[in-house]
Amino acid sequence: MKFTLSWLKDHLDTTASVDEIAEALTDLGLEVEGIENPAARLAGFTLAHVKSASQHPDADRLRVCVVETNEGEKQIVCGAPNAREGITVVLAKPGDYVPGIDVTLSVGNIRGVESHGMMCSERELELSEEHDGIIELPSGEVGELFIDWLAENDPAKVDPVIEIAITPNRPDALGVAGIARDLAARGLGTLKTRAYAPVPGDFDCPIKVTIDEDTRDGCPLFTGRLIRDVRNGPSPQWLQDQLRAIGLRPISALVDITNYMTYDHNRPLHVFDADKVKGNLRIHRAAGGETLKALDEKEYTFQPGMMVISDDEGPESIAGIMGGEATGCTEETVNVFLESAYWDNVQIALAGRALKINSDARYRFERGVDPAYTLEGLEHATQMILDICGGEASNVVIAGAEPDHSRAYKLDAERVRSLVGMDIPESEQRQTLTRLGFRLEGNMAHVPSWRPDVQGEADLVEEVARIASLTKLVGKPLPRLTSGVPKPVMTPQQRRLSMARRTAASLGYNECVSYTFIDQAAAALFGGGTDATMLENPISSEMSHMRPDLLPGLLAAAARNQARGFADLALFEAGPVFHGGEPGEQRAQIAGLLVGRTGPKDVHGAARAVDLYDAKADAEAVLAAMGAPAKVQILRGANGWWHPGRHGRICLGPKKVLGIFGELHPRVLQAMDVKGPAVAFVLWPEEVPLPRKSGTTREALALRDLQAVERDFAFVVDAGVEALTLVNAAAGADKALIEDVRVFDEFIGGSLGEGKKSLAITVRLQPTETTLKEKDIEAVSAKIVEKVAKATGGTLRG
Repeated sequence: MKFTLSWLKDHLDTTASVDEIAEALTDLGLEVEGIENPAARLAGFTLAHVKSASQHPDADRLRVCVVETNEGEKQIVCGAPNAREGITVVLAKPGDYVPGIDVTLSVGNIRGVESHGMMCSERELELSEEHDGIIELPSGEVGELFIDWLAENDPAKVDPVIEIAITPNRPDALGVAGIARDLAARGLGTLKTRAYAPVPGDFDCPIKVTIDEDTRDGCPLFTGRLIRDVRNGPSPQWLQDQLRAIGLRPISALVDITNYMTYDHNRPLHVFDADKVKGNLRIHRAAGGETLKALDEKEYTFQPGMMVISDDEGPESIAGIMGGEATGCTEETVNVFLESAYWDNVQIALAGRALKINSDARYRFERGVDPAYTLEGLEHATQMILDICGGEASNVVIAGAEPDHSRAYKLDAERVRSLVGMDIPESEQRQTLTRLGFRLEGNMAHVPSWRPDVQGEADLVEEVARIASLTKLVGKPLPRLTSGVPKPVMTPQQRRLSMARRTAASLGYNECVSYTFIDQAAAALFGGGTDATMLENPISSEMSHMRPDLLPGLLAAAARNQARGFADLALFEAGPVFHGGEPGEQRAQIAGLLVGRTGPKDVHGAARAVDLYDAKADAEAVLAAMGAPAKVQILRGANGWWHPGRHGRICLGPKKVLGIFGELHPRVLQAMDVKGPAVAFVLWPEEVPLPRKSGTTREALALRDLQAVERDFAFVVDAGVEALTLVNAAAGADKALIEDVRVFDEFIGGSLGEGKKSLAITVRLQPTETTLKEKDIEAVSAKIVEKVAKATGGTLRG
C-alpha cells in the first residue's frame, strides 16, 4: 500500500515529519517497507542566475556562462540550447551528486575552458524525462534551496511516498483514511472528518438493478446511479500527481476517480458506459461456459456459480473483480452508470483464483471492505465526478440491503494486564477505542463496520496495547509455580533424544536435518509410499509422501556428497517417521549411516572399509546413552532394505525391538545412487524402557568380590547354523550365572567333513554368592552343552 504525505494530510492534520510517521506506523503494526523522499536527493541543489552567456571559443554548441551563486560568480560551460543571459536556473556545484547521470561533480575542463558546476535539466534531477534544455524557473532568489522552491511552487515533485505492508487482518489500512485514523489514535495529529452529504438526484435512473435470490449471499447490497452529460477528459493535475506518485498511470477523469476512491477509502468502484448497457443490470450466478472480454483485453470463461453482472444481452462485468471491455469508458463517453456494491470476500477470492485475475478490486474485496461505506462511497464519488466532469446525477438505485455487521464485546480493563502485561488506565483504554471508531456503551464496545478483524474481547485488548505501543512493555520473569527446586522442563523422551544426538556427534557423525517429505519411489524402498502417507498438496513431485524412515534422507545426502567428491561419510538424523496420516501414526527415530572407509588412506593400512560391526558398536553406544539395558538379544529378520545375511535386530525379546544395524541391501544403494559399502543403524527411543527409579541418585555400585571363571567349548554344527543361534542358546543355560558368551574361533573343513563347521565359544561365569566349585562348573557346562545341542543339533568337538 503506497500513499504520499500530502494525501495523508488530506485526512490527518499533523506536523509530524516523515520519519516520525514511519516509526509510528511500524510500531502500530503497519510496517513501513520503504520511503521515497525526492527532497533527500535534491537537498544540495540551489538556485542561481545567469548573468551572461557567450560562445565557447572552440565549440559551436557550447556556451560559457557567468552564473551568480550564493558563493559568488562562477564560470560554467553549458551545452543546453536554452542557456542564455537572464534566466534563473538550478545549480549543481563541484562535490554535488547528480542522480540522473549518477555522477559526483568536480571542477572540469571542457575544450580548454574551466567549468565550476552544472546547470541541471529535469531528467538529470530525476524530476521527469525532459532533457531538451536546462530548467528555467519563473521565480526564485539566488542561493535559495531548490527543494524549498518546489515545496512552494510545485509540491508534488517533493512529496514523500510511503509504502507499508498490510497484513490480511487489516483491510481498513488499505485506504489512506484508515491509516490516518490509526495515526490520530496514536496522537500524531487530528483526524479530519469528511461530511456525508448525499447528492440529490435530478431524475429517475433509467437502468434498474436486480439481484437473484441465490446470489444475495454473495452480493447483499448493490447501489448505483446514472450520471449524464459528463466530459471524460484528463483528470486534474493534483489527481494525476497523486496517482503517479503511487505507481498508477492516469487514464481519464472517470477511471482516475475510481482509482482514487480505491486507495483513499478502500472503496473499489466501477463505471459503465451507460450508452453501451443494453437494458437493465442483473447480478446472478453463471451457469458455466459464458465468456467475457475484460478491461485487460483478455477473454475469461465463467465457471458455474461465479457471480456475474449482466445486462439484457449477457455478461458485462466479473462481479467485484474486473469490468468488461464492451461497456468500458472512453474519451467519447457521455453518460455513465456508477456502481458501488458489497461482495462476499470468500466468493470473490475463489472466483479470482479460479480465473487467475489479480486486480485492485479483487485484492480489497477478498480482504474485506466497509459495508457501511457502500452508499456513502457512491455519494462521494458522484460528487467528485460532478466537480471534475460535470453532468447531472440521477436518483440512486439500491438492490438488497446492508448486511448486519453489528457486534459488541465487553471491555475489561484488567485483561490488558493479564494478556499483555501493561498497566493502562481504564480511561485511556476507552479513549483509545473511541479514537479508533469504537462506540462505547457502559462497558460494551461496539465494533465499527470497517474492522472485520475484531472478533472478541482479546482483540479489544490488542487494539489498546497496539496504540499504547508494545515498546513500552517491560520484561518481567514469570513467577515460579512451585517452591523449591523446579521440575524438569524436558520430558524423558526429549532428554533421551538430546543425549542420543550428543552421543552420535561425539562418535564422529555429522547431523543432518532433512525434509519429512520424500518422493514416492524412495518411500516405497523403505515400506512407505502408500496413499495413507501421500500429501494432498505437495510442494513438488519430489516431496509427495511422508517419510517412512530416516534412511532415505541420509542416503540422498550421501549421494549428493559422493557426487561432489566426498566418499567417506558419517551422517545421522533424529526426527519423526510416519506409517500413516492420522494422529499417532508416527514415531521418533534415530538413524546413522556410515559410507566408505573408516579413515583416510594410510601407509600402515589402518584404514579399512566400514562394516556392520562399526554400525553395531555405534548403535550400542547410543542405546547406552539413552539408558537401554546392557543385556540384549541380537536376532535376524529385519525388513527387506537390509542385507539378508549381514544385519541384526537389537531386542529385549522377540517382540521388543530397540533398533536394527547392518549393511543396506545392494539394490537400495543402487536405487539411491550411493556407492558402497554402506552400513547403518536405526533406533527407536520410545522402545527403550524407562528406568524404574525416577530419582536423580545413581544406584549403588555392585562390585563382585568372587573370582569369575571362563570355560571354552567347541561345537561341531551344520555349516548353515548361525553363530548367533549358538551364542543365544549357551547364554540361556543359566542367565543368573553366565555373564558373557562370545565366539573366538571358526573352523571349516579338515576332518569335520562336508557341510560341517566348528564354532568355539568362551563362556564367562560370574558367581555372586559363593565361589564356584568344580561340580558347579561341570553342572553349568552340562546345561550349556544340552542347550546348544537342542538349539543347533551340535555336538562337542572331540
